Amino acid sequence: MTEIAGKITDTDVHCAPASIETLFPFLDGYWRSYVTDANLKLSPTFGGAYPPGAPTSAKPEARAAGTFPPDNVEALRKQLFDTAGPSRAILNCTTSFDVSRNPYYETALTRAVNDWLRTEWLDRDDRLRASMVVPTTDVDAAVAEIERLGPDRRFVQVLLPVRGQDVRFGNKRFHPLLAAAARHDLVVGLHAWGKVASSPSPTGFLHTYLEDYLSNTQIVQAHVVSLIVEGVFIRFPALKICLAECGFSWLPSLLWRLDKEWRAVWREVPWLKEPPETYLYRHFRATTEPAHLPPGDEQLSQLLEMMRIPEFVMYASDYPHDHGDAAGRLLAALGEEDRARVLSGNAADFYR
Repeated sequence: MTEIAGKITDTDVHCAPASIETLFPFLDGYWRSYVTDANLKLSPTFGGAYPPGAPTSAKPEARAAGTFPPDNVEALRKQLFDTAGPSRAILNCTTSFDVSRNPYYETALTRAVNDWLRTEWLDRDDRLRASMVVPTTDVDAAVAEIERLGPDRRFVQVLLPVRGQDVRFGNKRFHPLLAAAARHDLVVGLHAWGKVASSPSPTGFLHTYLEDYLSNTQIVQAHVVSLIVEGVFIRFPALKICLAECGFSWLPSLLWRLDKEWRAVWREVPWLKEPPETYLYRHFRATTEPAHLPPGDEQLSQLLEMMRIPEFVMYASDYPHDHGDAAGRLLAALGEEDRARVLSGNAADFYR
């Protein structure tokens, strides 16, 4: 299959700087003063995504270590490579998802995070790959960052938050960003969570953490529909999208409805020459965590068949988060060859 078939590629591992001061070596004097004078902190409300006391927030080994996500490569080695044993891991640092609306500060912060990833992680362990973070409030700056880091083959993905945008990522506003990613053969990763200043639902802000937690799977469906029906893959046929930490079992009903309505109202989107489902399986992949699976084995078998799981899903631990044993159930239900594809083959084929 591939050179790493039979091994494990973990496509969603989290890390985070311990504080904003950790990034000071990668910020120029103006921005260090800006941060200090305003007493800015990293992601002041992002901790609400995974509250420290919530069972989903950390696996036992991460909780025992006391710092989650890991803030240095040595901690990651002990907590992940020495225990779970993946051959490679893709780092997703979501620190920049929740920042101010100042596009210049977001640009400086994302650049600093990327340089921190490169210096403190990628340079120190050749088993690591990383997603670059880019500003979403300034598409031109995002393109410039992709052009800056695109030649570094250790960056394999452009990470975007599913929440916090005024429009979906299929909108033409984001086409230059998507074009740059495709030009450098970088996957675009749509990851759960994002800016809190924007309502996470079409009907406004949510009232409980449970609603908030569930909303990521609802929001990402809008992005999937937008990317397909707004003709992104007609313009950029090489573009690849990973749905990270957003689940996947919601896809069958969405695709049934989308294919049906496309046949009825195709004049709205005359550029689509194939059923939406075809674009989905050609251009998208999803990660195993969190795997929202039906409780029964028979239902699980039906889901595997409906979703073409062996070709569509890539293994991810979502470390340090703990989503239970659903991914293990999924892998156990697959044959040996299909399991190898999910554990490593699909990622090796999808990422550069």
